[in-house]
Amino acid sequence: MAHDCFDYVVIGAGSAGSVVAGRLAEAGKGTVCVLEAGGRDWHPAIHVPAAVVYALGNPRLDWMYRTAAGSGIAGRSILQSRGKVFGGTGAINGHVCTRGHRSDFDDWAEQGNPGWTYAEVLPYFQRLEGRIGPGDARYRGRTGPFTITDIDAPDPLCEAFMDAAASQGIERAKDYNAAIQEGIAYVQRSIHKGRRVSPARVFLHPAVRRGEVDLRLDSQVVRLCLDGNRVTGVTYRRGGREETVLARREVILSAGAIGSPHILQLSGIGDGTYLKQSGIAVRHALPGVGTNLQDHFAARIVLRIQGARSINERVRGLPLLREVAKFAFLRKGVLTLTPTLLYCFAKSDPALSRGDIQVSFTPASYPGGVWSGLDRFPGATMACWQQRPESRGHVQAKSADPFDAPEIQPNYLVADADQRAIVSAMRLARAIAASEPFAQYVEREAWPGLDAASDDELLEHARQNGNTTYHVMGTCRMGPDSDARNVVNHRLEVHGLTGLRVADTSVIPDMPAANTNVPALMIGERAADFALGRPPLPTADV
Repeated sequence: MAHDCFDYVVIGAGSAGSVVAGRLAEAGKGTVCVLEAGGRDWHPAIHVPAAVVYALGNPRLDWMYRTAAGSGIAGRSILQSRGKVFGGTGAINGHVCTRGHRSDFDDWAEQGNPGWTYAEVLPYFQRLEGRIGPGDARYRGRTGPFTITDIDAPDPLCEAFMDAAASQGIERAKDYNAAIQEGIAYVQRSIHKGRRVSPARVFLHPAVRRGEVDLRLDSQVVRLCLDGNRVTGVTYRRGGREETVLARREVILSAGAIGSPHILQLSGIGDGTYLKQSGIAVRHALPGVGTNLQDHFAARIVLRIQGARSINERVRGLPLLREVAKFAFLRKGVLTLTPTLLYCFAKSDPALSRGDIQVSFTPASYPGGVWSGLDRFPGATMACWQQRPESRGHVQAKSADPFDAPEIQPNYLVADADQRAIVSAMRLARAIAASEPFAQYVEREAWPGLDAASDDELLEHARQNGNTTYHVMGTCRMGPDSDARNVVNHRLEVHGLTGLRVADTSVIPDMPAANTNVPALMIGERAADFALGRPPLPTADV
Protein backbone atom coordinates (compact mmCIF):
# COMPACT_ATOMS: atom_id res chain seq x y z
CA MET A 1 0.00 0.00 0.00
CA ALA A 2 1.42 3.40 -0.97
CA HIS A 3 1.77 6.01 1.75
CA ASP A 4 2.22 9.75 1.67
CA CYS A 5 5.80 10.78 2.30
CA PHE A 6 7.20 14.10 3.56
CA ASP A 7 10.58 15.24 4.74
CA TYR A 8 9.18 16.24 8.13
CA VAL A 9 6.08 15.08 9.97
CA VAL A 10 5.07 17.20 12.95
CA ILE A 11 2.60 15.75 15.46
CA GLY A 12 0.55 18.50 17.06
CA ALA A 13 -0.40 22.02 15.93
CA GLY A 14 -0.10 23.48 19.41
CA SER A 15 2.33 26.14 20.55
CA ALA A 16 5.63 24.34 19.99
CA GLY A 17 4.45 22.31 17.00
CA SER A 18 3.21 25.42 15.21
CA VAL A 19 6.59 27.09 15.60
CA VAL A 20 8.46 23.99 14.42
CA ALA A 21 6.29 23.47 11.35
CA GLY A 22 6.16 27.15 10.47
CA ARG A 23 9.92 27.59 10.71
CA LEU A 24 10.61 24.40 8.73
CA ALA A 25 8.28 25.59 5.96
CA GLU A 26 9.81 29.07 6.03
CA ALA A 27 13.27 27.57 5.47
CA GLY A 28 12.06 25.90 2.27
CA LYS A 29 14.37 22.92 2.70
CA GLY A 30 11.83 20.13 2.76
CA THR A 31 8.18 19.18 2.70
CA VAL A 32 6.16 19.38 5.92
CA CYS A 33 3.04 17.57 7.13
CA VAL A 34 1.28 18.44 10.40
CA LEU A 35 -1.12 16.06 12.14
CA GLU A 36 -3.57 17.65 14.59
CA ALA A 37 -6.18 15.69 16.53
CA GLY A 38 -8.47 18.70 16.89
CA GLY A 39 -10.48 20.69 14.39
CA ARG A 40 -10.56 24.28 13.17
CA ASP A 41 -10.18 27.16 15.59
CA TRP A 42 -13.35 29.02 14.67
CA HIS A 43 -15.00 29.00 18.10
CA PRO A 44 -15.39 32.54 19.56
CA ALA A 45 -14.22 31.33 22.99
CA ILE A 46 -10.76 31.01 21.44
CA HIS A 47 -10.50 34.51 20.05
CA VAL A 48 -12.39 36.71 22.55
CA PRO A 49 -9.86 36.86 25.41
CA ALA A 50 -12.25 36.87 28.37
CA ALA A 51 -14.29 34.02 26.84
CA VAL A 52 -11.49 31.55 27.56
CA VAL A 53 -13.47 30.43 30.62
CA TYR A 54 -15.95 28.90 28.16
CA ALA A 55 -13.23 27.09 26.22
CA LEU A 56 -12.02 25.08 29.19
CA GLY A 57 -14.18 22.00 29.61
CA ASN A 58 -15.69 22.40 26.14
CA PRO A 59 -15.38 18.98 24.43
CA ARG A 60 -15.12 20.67 21.01
CA LEU A 61 -11.87 22.35 22.10
CA ASP A 62 -10.56 20.44 25.10
CA TRP A 63 -9.25 16.91 25.62
CA MET A 64 -10.95 17.16 29.03
CA TYR A 65 -8.48 14.89 30.78
CA ARG A 66 -8.97 14.18 34.46
CA THR A 67 -6.24 13.46 36.96
CA ALA A 68 -6.17 10.30 39.02
CA ALA A 69 -7.28 10.71 42.63
CA GLY A 70 -4.50 12.45 44.53
CA SER A 71 -3.49 11.63 48.10
CA GLY A 72 -2.22 15.20 48.57
CA ILE A 73 -5.52 16.77 47.50
CA ALA A 74 -7.98 14.84 49.65
CA GLY A 75 -8.49 12.06 47.11
CA ARG A 76 -9.88 14.41 44.50
CA SER A 77 -9.72 14.05 40.71
CA ILE A 78 -9.61 17.36 38.84
CA LEU A 79 -10.03 18.54 35.26
CA GLN A 80 -6.72 18.89 33.42
CA SER A 81 -7.62 20.82 30.28
CA ARG A 82 -5.47 20.50 27.15
CA GLY A 83 -6.31 22.08 23.81
CA LYS A 84 -7.76 19.71 21.19
CA VAL A 85 -8.02 22.21 18.36
CA PHE A 86 -5.83 23.95 15.80
CA GLY A 87 -3.53 25.87 18.15
CA GLY A 88 -3.57 23.28 20.94
CA THR A 89 -3.44 24.59 24.48
CA GLY A 90 -2.10 27.86 23.06
CA ALA A 91 -5.64 28.41 21.76
CA ILE A 92 -7.38 27.97 25.11
CA ASN A 93 -4.86 29.19 27.70
CA GLY A 94 -5.07 32.31 29.86
CA HIS A 95 -2.96 34.51 27.53
CA VAL A 96 -0.25 35.25 30.14
CA CYS A 97 3.32 35.55 28.83
CA THR A 98 6.17 34.68 31.19
CA ARG A 99 9.58 33.25 30.34
CA GLY A 100 10.87 32.22 33.76
CA HIS A 101 13.77 33.24 35.99
CA ARG A 102 17.15 33.35 34.27
CA SER A 103 18.54 30.82 36.77
CA ASP A 104 15.90 28.28 35.70
CA PHE A 105 17.59 27.86 32.33
CA ASP A 106 21.08 27.85 33.80
CA ASP A 107 19.87 24.96 35.97
CA TRP A 108 18.80 23.06 32.85
CA ALA A 109 22.26 23.46 31.34
CA GLU A 110 23.97 22.33 34.55
CA GLN A 111 22.06 19.05 34.34
CA GLY A 112 23.91 18.01 31.20
CA ASN A 113 22.11 20.10 28.59
CA PRO A 114 24.69 22.26 26.80
CA GLY A 115 23.24 25.19 24.89
CA TRP A 116 20.34 25.81 27.29
CA THR A 117 21.72 28.52 29.59
CA TYR A 118 19.71 31.72 29.86
CA ALA A 119 22.20 33.60 27.71
CA GLU A 120 21.90 30.90 25.03
CA VAL A 121 18.09 30.64 24.97
CA LEU A 122 17.44 34.39 25.27
CA PRO A 123 18.04 35.01 21.53
CA TYR A 124 15.28 32.49 20.75
CA PHE A 125 12.85 34.24 23.09
CA GLN A 126 13.72 37.46 21.27
CA ARG A 127 13.31 35.91 17.83
CA LEU A 128 9.80 34.68 18.48
CA GLU A 129 8.30 37.79 20.06
CA GLY A 130 6.98 41.05 18.72
CA ARG A 131 6.90 43.05 21.93
CA ILE A 132 4.62 46.09 21.90
CA GLY A 133 5.33 48.26 24.93
CA PRO A 134 8.37 49.18 26.99
CA GLY A 135 11.29 46.79 27.06
CA ASP A 136 15.08 46.67 27.18
CA ALA A 137 16.39 45.76 23.72
CA ARG A 138 19.02 43.52 25.33
CA TYR A 139 16.20 41.23 26.46
CA ARG A 140 13.13 41.86 24.31
CA GLY A 141 12.30 41.15 20.67
CA ARG A 142 10.34 43.55 18.48
CA THR A 143 10.02 41.84 15.11
CA GLY A 144 8.86 38.28 15.85
CA PRO A 145 5.43 36.91 14.87
CA PHE A 146 4.17 36.43 18.44
CA THR A 147 2.80 39.74 19.69
CA ILE A 148 3.07 40.45 23.43
CA THR A 149 1.24 43.48 24.81
CA ASP A 150 0.36 45.22 28.07
CA ILE A 151 -3.08 45.89 29.54
CA ASP A 152 -4.87 48.76 27.76
CA ALA A 153 -5.55 50.82 30.90
CA PRO A 154 -4.74 50.56 34.62
CA ASP A 155 -7.36 49.16 36.98
CA PRO A 156 -8.02 50.94 40.32
CA LEU A 157 -8.18 47.75 42.38
CA CYS A 158 -5.00 46.44 40.77
CA GLU A 159 -3.22 49.74 41.45
CA ALA A 160 -4.25 49.60 45.11
CA PHE A 161 -3.13 45.97 45.37
CA MET A 162 0.31 46.80 43.95
CA ASP A 163 0.67 49.75 46.33
CA ALA A 164 -0.29 47.47 49.22
CA ALA A 165 2.35 44.95 48.12
CA ALA A 166 4.99 47.64 48.61
CA SER A 167 4.21 47.57 52.34
CA GLN A 168 5.32 43.92 52.27
CA GLY A 169 8.61 44.85 50.61
CA ILE A 170 7.47 43.92 47.10
CA GLU A 171 8.16 46.64 44.57
CA ARG A 172 6.69 47.01 41.12
CA ALA A 173 8.61 44.97 38.56
CA LYS A 174 9.82 47.00 35.61
CA ASP A 175 9.71 43.99 33.25
CA TYR A 176 9.51 40.48 34.66
CA ASN A 177 10.56 39.10 31.26
CA ALA A 178 13.85 41.01 31.33
CA ALA A 179 16.72 41.28 33.80
CA ILE A 180 14.81 40.96 37.10
CA GLN A 181 11.73 38.82 37.59
CA GLU A 182 10.95 39.53 41.25
CA GLY A 183 8.26 42.08 42.04
CA ILE A 184 4.64 42.74 41.12
CA ALA A 185 3.28 43.90 37.77
CA TYR A 186 0.42 43.71 35.32
CA VAL A 187 0.74 40.54 33.31
CA GLN A 188 2.08 40.72 29.78
CA ARG A 189 -0.28 38.94 27.46
CA SER A 190 -0.72 37.39 24.02
CA ILE A 191 -3.57 39.71 23.04
CA HIS A 192 -3.43 42.20 20.17
CA LYS A 193 -6.18 44.46 18.89
CA GLY A 194 -8.60 42.81 21.27
CA ARG A 195 -8.04 39.22 20.08
CA ARG A 196 -5.98 36.24 21.15
CA VAL A 197 -2.58 35.87 19.53
CA SER A 198 -2.63 32.14 18.80
CA PRO A 199 0.76 30.58 17.96
CA ALA A 200 -0.94 28.49 15.28
CA ARG A 201 -2.39 31.59 13.65
CA VAL A 202 0.89 33.53 13.54
CA PHE A 203 3.49 30.78 12.98
CA LEU A 204 1.69 28.00 11.12
CA HIS A 205 -1.38 29.39 9.37
CA PRO A 206 0.61 31.61 6.95
CA ALA A 207 2.59 28.57 5.77
CA VAL A 208 -0.61 26.52 5.36
CA ARG A 209 -2.19 29.36 3.38
CA ARG A 210 0.87 29.51 1.09
CA GLY A 211 0.63 25.76 0.46
CA GLU A 212 3.95 25.06 2.21
CA VAL A 213 2.46 22.79 4.89
CA ASP A 214 0.02 19.91 4.54
CA LEU A 215 -2.19 20.36 7.61
CA ARG A 216 -4.39 17.40 8.53
CA LEU A 217 -6.98 18.22 11.16
CA ASP A 218 -9.12 15.70 13.06
CA SER A 219 -6.21 13.27 12.73
CA GLN A 220 -5.46 11.44 15.96
CA VAL A 221 -2.15 9.61 16.14
CA VAL A 222 -2.38 5.88 16.78
CA ARG A 223 1.32 5.02 16.88
CA LEU A 224 4.75 5.83 15.50
CA CYS A 225 6.15 3.54 12.81
CA LEU A 226 9.49 1.95 13.69
CA ASP A 227 12.00 0.08 11.54
CA GLY A 228 14.44 -1.24 14.11
CA ASN A 229 15.61 1.82 16.02
CA ARG A 230 14.53 4.29 13.37
CA VAL A 231 11.19 6.08 13.40
CA THR A 232 9.96 6.15 9.81
CA GLY A 233 6.47 7.60 10.02
CA VAL A 234 3.18 7.96 11.85
CA THR A 235 -0.08 6.03 11.75
CA TYR A 236 -3.15 8.10 12.55
CA ARG A 237 -6.91 7.83 12.40
CA ARG A 238 -9.07 10.27 10.46
CA GLY A 239 -12.72 9.87 9.55
CA GLY A 240 -12.81 6.35 10.98
CA ARG A 241 -9.89 5.14 8.82
CA GLU A 242 -6.28 4.47 9.71
CA GLU A 243 -3.72 6.15 7.46
CA THR A 244 0.07 6.30 7.53
CA VAL A 245 2.37 9.13 6.57
CA LEU A 246 6.11 8.56 6.21
CA ALA A 247 8.97 10.88 7.14
CA ARG A 248 12.16 10.93 5.07
CA ARG A 249 14.12 12.94 7.63
CA GLU A 250 12.34 12.93 10.96
CA VAL A 251 9.18 12.96 12.99
CA ILE A 252 8.84 15.78 15.49
CA LEU A 253 6.52 14.96 18.38
CA SER A 254 4.83 18.08 19.76
CA ALA A 255 1.69 16.68 21.34
CA GLY A 256 2.28 18.26 24.74
CA ALA A 257 3.25 17.04 28.18
CA ILE A 258 0.37 14.56 28.26
CA GLY A 259 0.05 13.65 24.60
CA SER A 260 3.74 13.17 23.76
CA PRO A 261 4.56 10.53 26.40
CA HIS A 262 1.24 8.82 25.71
CA ILE A 263 2.04 8.51 21.99
CA LEU A 264 5.51 7.17 22.79
CA GLN A 265 3.99 4.56 25.09
CA LEU A 266 1.34 3.57 22.55
CA SER A 267 4.24 3.01 20.14
CA GLY A 268 6.01 0.65 22.56
CA ILE A 269 8.53 3.24 23.73
CA GLY A 270 8.72 3.53 27.50
CA ASP A 271 9.05 1.54 30.70
CA GLY A 272 8.81 -2.10 29.68
CA THR A 273 7.08 -3.25 32.84
CA TYR A 274 4.26 -0.74 32.58
CA LEU A 275 3.89 -1.22 28.83
CA LYS A 276 3.40 -4.95 29.25
CA GLN A 277 0.86 -4.36 32.01
CA SER A 278 -1.05 -2.14 29.57
CA GLY A 279 -0.98 -4.77 26.83
CA ILE A 280 1.56 -2.91 24.69
CA ALA A 281 4.49 -4.69 23.04
CA VAL A 282 7.85 -3.18 23.98
CA ARG A 283 9.70 -1.79 20.96
CA HIS A 284 12.24 0.39 22.76
CA ALA A 285 12.74 0.36 26.52
CA LEU A 286 13.02 3.90 27.89
CA PRO A 287 11.90 4.02 31.54
CA GLY A 288 11.75 7.81 31.85
CA VAL A 289 8.86 8.21 29.41
CA GLY A 290 5.87 9.66 31.25
CA THR A 291 7.69 10.21 34.55
CA ASN A 292 8.73 13.56 36.08
CA LEU A 293 5.31 15.20 35.59
CA GLN A 294 5.22 18.68 37.17
CA ASP A 295 2.50 21.30 37.43
CA HIS A 296 1.77 24.49 39.33
CA PHE A 297 -1.02 23.87 41.84
CA ALA A 298 -2.86 26.93 43.14
CA ALA A 299 -4.97 27.68 46.20
CA ARG A 300 -7.34 30.60 45.69
CA ILE A 301 -8.57 33.19 48.16
CA VAL A 302 -11.73 35.12 47.26
CA LEU A 303 -12.37 38.61 48.63
CA ARG A 304 -15.70 40.42 48.81
CA ILE A 305 -15.08 43.97 47.57
CA GLN A 306 -16.60 47.26 48.70
CA GLY A 307 -16.17 50.85 47.53
CA ALA A 308 -14.99 49.93 44.03
CA ARG A 309 -16.35 48.12 40.98
CA SER A 310 -15.02 44.68 40.28
CA ILE A 311 -15.35 42.94 36.95
CA ASN A 312 -18.24 40.92 38.39
CA GLU A 313 -20.57 43.93 38.15
CA ARG A 314 -19.37 44.92 34.69
CA VAL A 315 -20.46 41.75 32.93
CA ARG A 316 -24.17 41.49 33.65
CA GLY A 317 -27.21 43.53 32.69
CA LEU A 318 -26.75 46.90 30.97
CA PRO A 319 -23.03 47.13 31.84
CA LEU A 320 -22.46 43.90 29.90
CA LEU A 321 -24.21 45.34 26.84
CA ARG A 322 -21.90 48.35 27.03
CA GLU A 323 -18.87 46.05 27.26
CA VAL A 324 -20.05 44.02 24.26
CA ALA A 325 -20.44 47.22 22.24
CA LYS A 326 -17.03 48.44 23.37
CA PHE A 327 -15.48 45.18 22.23
CA ALA A 328 -17.37 45.10 18.93
CA PHE A 329 -16.51 48.65 17.89
CA LEU A 330 -13.24 49.43 19.69
CA ARG A 331 -11.78 46.01 20.60
CA LYS A 332 -11.37 47.29 24.16
CA GLY A 333 -12.91 46.74 27.59
CA VAL A 334 -13.51 43.81 29.91
CA LEU A 335 -13.83 41.27 27.10
CA THR A 336 -10.20 41.92 26.10
CA LEU A 337 -8.84 41.12 29.58
CA THR A 338 -6.94 38.06 30.74
CA PRO A 339 -8.46 36.01 33.58
CA THR A 340 -5.51 37.19 35.71
CA LEU A 341 -4.33 40.82 35.73
CA LEU A 342 -1.39 40.91 38.17
CA TYR A 343 1.53 38.61 38.90
CA CYS A 344 3.58 38.86 42.08
CA PHE A 345 6.90 36.97 42.13
CA ALA A 346 8.16 36.75 45.71
CA LYS A 347 10.31 34.91 48.26
CA SER A 348 8.98 32.98 51.24
CA ASP A 349 12.34 33.68 52.92
CA PRO A 350 14.38 36.86 52.22
CA ALA A 351 17.56 34.79 52.37
CA LEU A 352 16.62 32.92 49.19
CA SER A 353 18.57 33.75 46.03
CA ARG A 354 15.41 33.81 43.91
CA GLY A 355 11.66 33.84 44.31
CA ASP A 356 9.90 30.61 45.21
CA ILE A 357 6.24 31.64 45.55
CA GLN A 358 3.76 33.47 43.40
CA VAL A 359 0.50 35.33 43.94
CA SER A 360 -1.80 36.38 41.12
CA PHE A 361 -4.59 38.93 41.48
CA THR A 362 -7.64 39.76 39.45
CA PRO A 363 -10.58 42.05 40.33
CA ALA A 364 -13.07 39.26 39.60
CA SER A 365 -14.16 36.11 41.39
CA TYR A 366 -15.55 32.73 40.42
CA PRO A 367 -17.60 30.21 42.41
CA GLY A 368 -15.17 27.78 43.98
CA GLY A 369 -12.26 29.94 42.80
CA VAL A 370 -12.15 28.15 39.43
CA TRP A 371 -12.54 29.91 36.07
CA SER A 372 -16.24 29.68 35.28
CA GLY A 373 -19.20 32.01 35.59
CA LEU A 374 -18.55 34.99 37.87
CA ASP A 375 -19.83 35.38 41.42
CA ARG A 376 -22.87 37.64 41.82
CA PHE A 377 -21.22 39.76 44.50
CA PRO A 378 -18.37 42.27 43.92
CA GLY A 379 -15.28 40.09 44.18
CA ALA A 380 -11.56 39.67 43.68
CA THR A 381 -9.36 36.57 43.61
CA MET A 382 -5.82 35.89 44.78
CA ALA A 383 -4.28 32.65 43.51
CA CYS A 384 -1.25 31.32 45.38
CA TRP A 385 1.27 28.70 44.31
CA GLN A 386 4.82 27.41 44.60
CA GLN A 387 6.99 28.30 41.62
CA ARG A 388 9.13 25.16 41.48
CA PRO A 389 7.21 22.23 42.98
CA GLU A 390 9.16 19.24 44.20
CA SER A 391 6.24 16.83 43.81
CA ARG A 392 6.59 14.60 40.76
CA GLY A 393 3.93 12.56 39.01
CA HIS A 394 3.42 10.53 35.86
CA VAL A 395 1.48 9.97 32.65
CA GLN A 396 0.90 6.31 31.85
CA ALA A 397 -1.04 4.59 29.06
CA LYS A 398 -3.79 2.46 30.57
CA SER A 399 -4.23 0.29 27.48
CA ALA A 400 -3.14 -0.10 23.86
CA ASP A 401 -6.23 1.82 22.73
CA PRO A 402 -5.14 5.31 21.55
CA PHE A 403 -8.61 6.66 22.37
CA ASP A 404 -8.35 5.54 25.99
CA ALA A 405 -7.09 8.54 27.99
CA PRO A 406 -3.88 7.86 29.93
CA GLU A 407 -3.61 7.88 33.70
CA ILE A 408 -2.46 11.33 34.82
CA GLN A 409 -1.15 11.50 38.38
CA PRO A 410 0.49 14.85 39.24
CA ASN A 411 0.92 13.99 42.95
CA TYR A 412 -0.01 17.53 43.93
CA LEU A 413 1.17 18.63 47.40
CA VAL A 414 2.86 15.31 48.16
CA ALA A 415 6.22 16.98 48.89
CA ASP A 416 6.56 18.73 52.26
CA ALA A 417 8.33 21.67 50.60
CA ASP A 418 5.32 22.25 48.34
CA GLN A 419 3.01 22.28 51.33
CA ARG A 420 5.13 24.87 53.13
CA ALA A 421 5.44 27.04 50.02
CA ILE A 422 1.74 27.17 49.22
CA VAL A 423 0.92 28.15 52.81
CA SER A 424 3.59 30.88 52.64
CA ALA A 425 2.05 32.18 49.41
CA MET A 426 -1.41 32.29 51.00
CA ARG A 427 -0.07 34.18 54.00
CA LEU A 428 1.62 36.70 51.70
CA ALA A 429 -1.61 37.19 49.75
CA ARG A 430 -3.53 37.82 52.96
CA ALA A 431 -0.88 40.27 54.19
CA ILE A 432 -1.14 42.30 50.99
CA ALA A 433 -4.94 42.28 51.12
CA ALA A 434 -4.83 43.54 54.72
CA SER A 435 -2.51 46.45 53.84
CA GLU A 436 -3.53 49.91 52.72
CA PRO A 437 -4.47 51.28 50.32
CA PHE A 438 -6.05 47.99 49.26
CA ALA A 439 -7.51 47.01 52.64
CA GLN A 440 -10.16 49.74 52.42
CA TYR A 441 -11.76 47.85 49.52
CA VAL A 442 -12.02 44.51 51.34
CA GLU A 443 -15.38 43.95 53.00
CA ARG A 444 -14.31 40.47 54.08
CA GLU A 445 -12.56 37.33 52.93
CA ALA A 446 -15.36 35.30 51.39
CA TRP A 447 -13.41 32.07 50.84
CA PRO A 448 -11.98 30.21 52.68
CA GLY A 449 -12.65 32.88 55.34
CA LEU A 450 -10.51 33.97 58.26
CA ASP A 451 -11.62 30.94 60.29
CA ALA A 452 -8.93 29.15 58.29
CA ALA A 453 -6.16 30.69 60.38
CA SER A 454 -3.48 28.10 61.16
CA ASP A 455 -0.99 26.64 58.72
CA ASP A 456 -2.79 23.31 58.91
CA GLU A 457 -6.13 24.96 58.12
CA LEU A 458 -4.70 26.84 55.15
CA LEU A 459 -3.08 23.67 53.86
CA GLU A 460 -6.38 21.84 54.23
CA HIS A 461 -8.06 24.57 52.15
CA ALA A 462 -5.44 23.99 49.45
CA ARG A 463 -5.98 20.23 49.59
CA GLN A 464 -9.77 20.45 49.47
CA ASN A 465 -10.19 23.32 47.01
CA GLY A 466 -6.94 23.98 45.15
CA ASN A 467 -6.68 23.44 41.44
CA THR A 468 -4.28 23.17 38.54
CA THR A 469 -2.93 26.19 36.70
CA TYR A 470 -2.64 23.97 33.59
CA HIS A 471 1.17 24.21 33.48
CA VAL A 472 1.99 20.51 33.02
CA MET A 473 5.49 19.67 31.84
CA GLY A 474 8.51 17.41 32.23
CA THR A 475 7.25 14.00 31.04
CA CYS A 476 9.89 13.48 28.31
CA ARG A 477 12.74 14.93 30.33
CA MET A 478 15.77 16.43 28.59
CA GLY A 479 19.19 15.26 29.74
CA PRO A 480 22.00 12.75 29.12
CA ASP A 481 21.18 9.06 28.83
CA SER A 482 23.28 8.33 31.92
CA ASP A 483 20.20 9.32 33.94
CA ALA A 484 17.32 6.87 33.55
CA ARG A 485 14.77 9.67 34.03
CA ASN A 486 15.80 11.30 30.75
CA VAL A 487 14.07 10.73 27.43
CA VAL A 488 15.71 13.19 25.00
CA ASN A 489 19.19 14.66 24.67
CA HIS A 490 20.04 18.36 24.56
CA ARG A 491 19.13 18.42 20.85
CA LEU A 492 15.72 16.96 21.75
CA GLU A 493 16.44 13.61 20.03
CA VAL A 494 14.95 10.56 21.75
CA HIS A 495 17.65 8.44 23.36
CA GLY A 496 18.41 5.27 21.42
CA LEU A 497 16.29 6.15 18.39
CA THR A 498 16.91 8.02 15.15
CA GLY A 499 14.43 10.06 13.18
CA LEU A 500 12.48 11.22 16.24
CA ARG A 501 12.61 14.46 18.16
CA VAL A 502 10.31 15.76 20.93
CA ALA A 503 9.57 19.48 21.04
CA ASP A 504 7.14 20.76 23.66
CA THR A 505 6.98 21.36 27.41
CA SER A 506 7.39 17.65 28.10
CA VAL A 507 11.17 18.03 27.59
CA ILE A 508 11.57 20.61 30.38
CA PRO A 509 13.76 19.00 33.08
CA ASP A 510 12.60 21.14 36.01
CA MET A 511 9.77 23.62 36.35
CA PRO A 512 10.66 27.25 35.63
CA ALA A 513 8.93 30.13 37.42
CA ALA A 514 6.70 30.63 34.41
CA ASN A 515 3.54 29.78 32.56
CA THR A 516 4.22 27.25 29.83
CA ASN A 517 3.25 28.92 26.56
CA VAL A 518 6.27 31.15 25.95
CA PRO A 519 8.81 28.48 27.02
CA ALA A 520 7.02 26.10 24.62
CA LEU A 521 7.49 28.59 21.79
CA MET A 522 11.17 28.93 22.60
CA ILE A 523 11.56 25.14 22.59
CA GLY A 524 9.84 25.05 19.19
CA GLU A 525 12.28 27.64 17.85
CA ARG A 526 15.23 25.58 19.04
CA ALA A 527 13.81 22.33 17.69
CA ALA A 528 13.34 23.82 14.23
CA ASP A 529 16.96 24.95 14.13
CA PHE A 530 18.12 21.52 15.32
CA ALA A 531 16.08 19.79 12.61
CA LEU A 532 17.45 22.14 9.96
CA GLY A 533 21.03 21.63 11.14
CA ARG A 534 21.52 25.32 11.77
CA PRO A 535 24.17 26.65 14.15
CA PRO A 536 22.83 28.18 17.37
CA LEU A 537 22.06 31.88 17.49
CA PRO A 538 24.84 34.01 19.02
CA THR A 539 24.86 33.90 22.82
CA ALA A 540 23.41 37.03 24.44
CA ASP A 541 25.75 39.30 26.40
CA VAL A 542 23.61 39.74 29.52
